Amino acid sequence: MKTIDLSTATVRELNQALHNQVDHLEEPEWVVTHSNGKHNLAVGVNQALSIDIQGHAGYYCAGMNQKANITVHGNAGVGVAENMMSGSVRIKGSASQAAGATAHGGLLVIEGDAGARCGISMKGIDIVVGGSIGHMSCFMGQAGRLVVCGDAGDALGDSLYETRIYVQGSVQSLGSDCVEKEMRAEHLEELRELLNQAGFSADPANFKRYGSARQLYNFKVDNASAY
Repeated sequence: MKTIDLSTATVRELNQALHNQVDHLEEPEWVVTHSNGKHNLAVGVNQALSIDIQGHAGYYCAGMNQKANITVHGNAGVGVAENMMSGSVRIKGSASQAAGATAHGGLLVIEGDAGARCGISMKGIDIVVGGSIGHMSCFMGQAGRLVVCGDAGDALGDSLYETRIYVQGSVQSLGSDCVEKEMRAEHLEELRELLNQAGFSADPANFKRYGSARQLYNFKVDNASAY
């Protein structure tokens, strides 16, 4: 196991060491100490590494992740797992705005709460939040699944495409073209699998499903005010 101490090493040195594993895998398990909320930790990783960040992370932690399994033992700032392609990211605390933004794949687990715009423009990632999420979450969500074990803020799923949203708590309001949908057997099974992957024990039967009404796919003058 390789340990990087950010009280003496720089973030650039950390990320370069992780990137070097693509050409020659020397150590699959990494521990990062004294993170102290530094930005851009473990970004652009493209190898099946296990990375344990022992503390809080700043902006864009685990951005563009591919293949790695990254755990943050604290909170994360704006844009955690932004544009992630595969692998997994787990935040043991809460996350700020735009968690999982534009991400194409992989699994993001936030054990606490997530701020505004969680999953904005998500393109295939699965996001499971143990707490609540803020306003405008899943705005223009294109693909993937968003699971919220707590409550959701204003304008959930505004202008979304085919992302499926599951919420156990209350929803303050739904965004344009987002509607509640029937919870069928296949959705209960899908949700159960996601909760199991995230390590949560919530009962899928307590959730509601939300998705696109598909009225904004093509421009219609009658809907002009909703765009």
